[in-house]
Order: sequence, then C-alpha cells, then structure tokens
Amino acid sequence: MSIKEKINRVQRHRFGPVFLVIALLCSISLITRVALLIYSASAVDWSILNLLKILIIGLFYDLAAASFAVIPIVIYLWLLPSKWYVSKFNRILLFIYFFFVVFTLIFNAISEWFFWEEFSVRYNFIAVDYLVYTTEVIGNIRQSYPINSIMVGLVIVTLLIIFFLRKSITISTTNTIGFGKRTKIALVLLCLPVFTYFGVSHKLKYLSKNQYVNELSGNGMYDFGFAFWNNQLDYNTFYKTLPIKDAETILSHLLQQDTINKGVFKNTSRTISNAGTDNKMNVVLISVESLSAEFLGAFGNTQHITPQLDSLAKQGLLFNNLYASGTRTVRGLEALSLCIPPTPGQSIVKRPDNKNLFTLGSVFRSKGYNSRFIYGGYGYFDNMNEFFSNNGYQVTDRSALQDSEIHYSNIWGVADEDLFTLSLRELDKDYKDKKPFFAQIMTVSNHRPYTYPEGRIDIPSHTGREGAVKYTDYAIGKFIREAKQKPWFSNTLFVIVADHCASSAGKVQLPVDKYHIPMIFYSPGHIAPGKFGKLTAQIDIGPTILGYLNFSYNSKFFGQDVFKMKDSDERAFISTYQSLGYIKNSTLVILDPNKKAATYKPDFTTGNAIAIPADQKLINEAISNYQMASYLYQNRLYGFESKKKP
Repeated sequence: MSIKEKINRVQRHRFGPVFLVIALLCSISLITRVALLIYSASAVDWSILNLLKILIIGLFYDLAAASFAVIPIVIYLWLLPSKWYVSKFNRILLFIYFFFVVFTLIFNAISEWFFWEEFSVRYNFIAVDYLVYTTEVIGNIRQSYPINSIMVGLVIVTLLIIFFLRKSITISTTNTIGFGKRTKIALVLLCLPVFTYFGVSHKLKYLSKNQYVNELSGNGMYDFGFAFWNNQLDYNTFYKTLPIKDAETILSHLLQQDTINKGVFKNTSRTISNAGTDNKMNVVLISVESLSAEFLGAFGNTQHITPQLDSLAKQGLLFNNLYASGTRTVRGLEALSLCIPPTPGQSIVKRPDNKNLFTLGSVFRSKGYNSRFIYGGYGYFDNMNEFFSNNGYQVTDRSALQDSEIHYSNIWGVADEDLFTLSLRELDKDYKDKKPFFAQIMTVSNHRPYTYPEGRIDIPSHTGREGAVKYTDYAIGKFIREAKQKPWFSNTLFVIVADHCASSAGKVQLPVDKYHIPMIFYSPGHIAPGKFGKLTAQIDIGPTILGYLNFSYNSKFFGQDVFKMKDSDERAFISTYQSLGYIKNSTLVILDPNKKAATYKPDFTTGNAIAIPADQKLINEAISNYQMASYLYQNRLYGFESKKKP
C-alpha cells in the first residue's frame, strides 16, 4: 500500500478528523518554529545537531500538545451515534469545528510571534500571569498592534485553509463504525494526554547550551500548559537544599558584616547599629519601568535619549555595577520593598498571605515617616494595592487624579508627567503636616505601546522604545526641576533606579548583561558627584538608603548596606521565575528546579557564559540565600514586629 493510499485510508476512518487536527497543529507549529528561527538567526548557535534538536524535539512537544488538543473531537466522534454521524448536520458541525481549530492555531502562532518579539521565549509564566489582567493585556495589544486588520486577515486565511481541506474534513462521514470498536480507539486516544501529563518531561528541550535553541525546541501551547500547572515552585521540592541550620549558619556569616553591634542572629534578624542620631531626610525612590543601563549615555549609549538622567548622574552618585533581581516589575517591587532574594514562581507581591511583612516602608514608618507607594496605573494590577497597603505603605494610584489633570493615558496608566504631578501634591501634604516622607514612585510610560503626549520630545509617540525612554527621561527631569522649587527639596534624597531591564533575552539561560540597571543617588548639598563601582544587588538598595540616613534598626533584610560592604562581600541575585542566579567573584551560580546547580564564568558585556568546574562554596552560599528566603516567607518568619525597637 502506497503512502497516499495509507493517508486516504486514515482520512476515511471515523477518527480521521482527529488525525487531521494533529496534522494541522504540527504543520502550523513547524511553520511558527521556522519563522522564529529565521527571526532569531543571529542569536542561534547554528549546527546540524542543534537544528535536529529544534526539529525533532520540537515535533515531540507538538505531538504532546496535540494529545490534549484532540480530546474534545475524540469524545465527540466516540459518543455521536452512527445515524447522526453520516448526517448533513454533522458535516456542518465539523466545518464549524475546524474553522475554530484553524483560526485558533493561526491566532496562537501570531501571538507566539509577538510574545517572542517581546521576550525571546515561548509562552511561560509571564503569559499565564497576564491572563489575570485581561483588560490591561488586551488593551495593550490593541494599542500596540493593528489588531482589527490582523483579525480580518486571520479569518480570510482560515477560510482559505478550510476550503482547501473541505474534502479531508468530510470524507470520514461516509463511513460508520460500531460503538464497541470506536470505544477501544477512543480510550487509546484519551490515554495519550494522561501519558503526556505524567510521562513527558519539560526538561527535554533544555539540551543545548544556547537558550534560543532550547526555546525553539519547545511548543508554545505545551509550554503554556506547563507554566499554568506549575506557577508555584516550592523551593524544597524542586531545588538543591542544605540542612536549614547549615543554611542559617552560612547566611549569618554573610550578613553579620553589616552589624556594628553584634547581636543575636536568628534566621536573618539582626541589629543594625549606627553611632549618632538618625538623619531624617525625606526619601523619594523612583522606580523606572524597564530602564536598562544601556539606554543611558553614562553607560556608553550614543542615541542621546536620556539627557536628564545623564545630567543627574553627573551631579549625583551613579551606581554603575547594579543588577536587577528579575525580569518583571513585580520582581523589582519585591526587591525594593522586601529586600529579599527572588523566590521561585510568583513574586511575593502577588502571593497569598503576604501581609505585615518586613518592608522598607514599615521601617520608615517605625521611624515616624509617612511611607507612600504612588503608581501611575490602577493599583489592582499585579496586586500592588493589596500588597503595599498591608505592608507599611499608603497607596495612591491614578484614581486620585481628576480627568482634567491627565494630559495623556494608555492602558497601563497616565503619562509619567501626570504621575509626578500627583506625587508632588502628595509630598506637599506630608510636608504641610510636618511629617518626613518616604515615597516609592512607580512609572509606566516606558512600556509598550510606547505612547505619551506629543510635543514633549523630538521623537513622535508610538514609534518605539527609544521614544518612550526619552519621554520618561523628560518627565523625570521636569519632576526634579519642579521639586527644586519646594521647601522640602533641600532635605530630600532622590533615588532613581530601574525595576528591571527592557529585555531579558540572551543566548544563555541567565544573560547577566540583561539584568544590568542604573541607579542614581541625587541630593545636592549632601551627596558629592561620583561613581560607585562595587557589585550591588537590587535587594541592597533599601538597606543602603537606611544606612545613608544613619538609621539604627532591627533588620530582617537579606540586602546589605553597600557603603559599608567589604570587597569580599559583593554579590548580586538575578533570576527568571524558575532559574535562580547568584553572582560573586566574577562567577555565576545557577540553581534550577531539577535540583541542579551549575557554575559559569559570565561575560558581563555580552551576557554569554562558559561552564566551569563547580565552586561548592559559592553554590552553598546561593542555596542558603534562596532556601532561607523561601523558608522565612513560607513559615511567616519575615514579618514586621512593630513592638520591637532598636
């Protein structure tokens, strides 16, 4: 029997539509994979072996995804009586079904393209996370892409494919098969997704040292399902561990360096004692959306898109060796407020039971400050209102602005200049009430769809990232100029830092250059211009601010005051939602959820990394930090104890 005859026989079988769905899914997935491969050609490690991995492992995951996709049609073909199966009504239903199948597969392919363009990965935890905020995500898509034209094109292409496949869709409706026989076939087909769920490992695609090859070897739909069912990763279950006492001992050694008065160390609790009185300056911490270090002229950029920040960098203290904890805003908010290494899975900002934690805001509040979190969007997004309002902050979001006060807004929030207008108003209230203030301000404009008020800068709105960066830079410059006119300006420390980089894509698992962010301490008359070059983690920012203010307090922070840090104590934490990185001594340790730990020599300019022999001391330090962070949160030992005073 020829191949053509075999295909024809399959098509004529009662379950022929099942195999047609599988063929469509695998074909469109292959086209998507090849398109993404071509798009990322310059970053892919080209070799025959890698191409075979992409195609063969990719097909394996396509089939795994297909085993789930065919469940509805298998059940339908199994239970539908034969007399109805050969009817015209059934043929119409099959055409409707295949229209939605083809439309969905092509829609998914286009969605994967846009997701890859933004993140250079298949669907992952981020895609699942966005499902919660459909209003913002759909709004962002509509404002960023010609969605109406895309949908019309999708319908046309779908109809053309259906027309081409019309015979294959209906040919099986001319044959009947007994209920007993089709039950056996259906049960076999329905066992496949069960086998896939329990027997297929997500690790198979991670066989290459090139991250792009690994991602291209996957299937977006399968990866989405995996991320959906595994969006919480228990550290002890998935990662290397130490006896908890050993982890605490290692952490004690690492953190005791910043305690002048050596007190009792329990978990991370310790006394930070500074001679003299507190320096109760106001503090304004501006967390800038997606501000990679590479955007600033101070780091070699020649596009001149950050003139205001470059000027402030020259007037203040520029931290030029600072690394973000993660790749999303919630990770930045977590690092800045909790000063804790990024635990795997969801950010603590979005987890249940995250009230009354030990935060930077709670420390300031214990010192008599009014602690604020001010956001340009609606604070329900990413659980910001709930988290900050229950952890020592007073929350103000865009709902505090009147329509007449908003010059421009998109789905993510108001233009940054309007956010800063709101911020000035709130800070003026605190000054009028004779209250020192700590304000953490979160910007939104440097985010797709990259829109902002026209006429502010020389780059038109909606033309790309560079314009959004320059507009945010303009808004920050305007805010500082207006703040200079305020009576509280001379006693205020401004800290400008990114929440994360604009992109986390790289050839390796954790490209260190994609976590490099800028920070500026700016306070004329208090801070002399200069550069701070020690390796700094995003979780160090809070303790460093408190140290600069000469505060004595009881700390639970994992972060340290980098102004007092010894050279031997420099380290940083970087992560995705599942890969946990620890940088120290120009070495990168990566902990993975398959209980693996590997050591690399990273290139801090290109982001590439070369595997080197395991450094067990650094691996144990990495494990201790991440394991203890998860342990303290899960056991509710990272809370703020308001009755205790330093």
